[in-house]
Amino acid sequence: MTHLNFEQLAFTASIWVLPVLLAVTFHEAAHGFVAWKLGDDTAKRLGRVTFDPLKHVDPVGTVILPVMLLLASGGKMMFGYAKPVPVNFGRLHKPRRDMVLVALAGPGANIVLAVLFGLGLLAIKAGAGTHMSPDTVEWSARNLVNGIWLNLILAVFNMLPVPPLDGGRVAVGILPNVLAIPMARMERAGMLMILLGIFVLPYIGDQIGVDLNVFWWLVGEPASLLMNFLFTALGLS
Repeated sequence: MTHLNFEQLAFTASIWVLPVLLAVTFHEAAHGFVAWKLGDDTAKRLGRVTFDPLKHVDPVGTVILPVMLLLASGGKMMFGYAKPVPVNFGRLHKPRRDMVLVALAGPGANIVLAVLFGLGLLAIKAGAGTHMSPDTVEWSARNLVNGIWLNLILAVFNMLPVPPLDGGRVAVGILPNVLAIPMARMERAGMLMILLGIFVLPYIGDQIGVDLNVFWWLVGEPASLLMNFLFTALGLS
């Protein structure tokens, strides 16, 4: 690897690492905070209602997977997840309703963070970074853009109605028992389905010349539309 390639890789990593850490940290902390306020202090007692990323880092989801995706995509994409916040749904005031609220808290936090990053980008565009060097302005702007993208990706991805994702928990909470109970039992199979959709189907599609990038269809496209909407609303497009 040449010195230039190392510098490029280091720069690419530097504009993705902070957005990933903030996105997954706020997501998990929001779950724990809402659960605590609704009666379950499990996450609070374990120190998980915090913005300290070290409390939420998962070696595979927060480190290995993002790095692999970063390298595999040539620095165009990074995605990760944190250690899930433990929630004892039986301790919630109204378990079925509150399970939905706890599940929505994570994607909701990502949407809020995306908007805040957008406002930060707007401030830089309006001249807030005039006291910074051009390189620092570019680095900050790239972090903010990546932060918007990652938070929208996380929000959309987690709202897919597949257990154990947040959208699956929302579906279990609002569906009648005849549908909710079988869906709740799908958690292990659901994770397998997710992994197949993200990694295996696109690989098979590449081998047979067919676009099977289900992740992009279900997550990338909606997130892209949301990003365009946010940029338009803030006058950034």
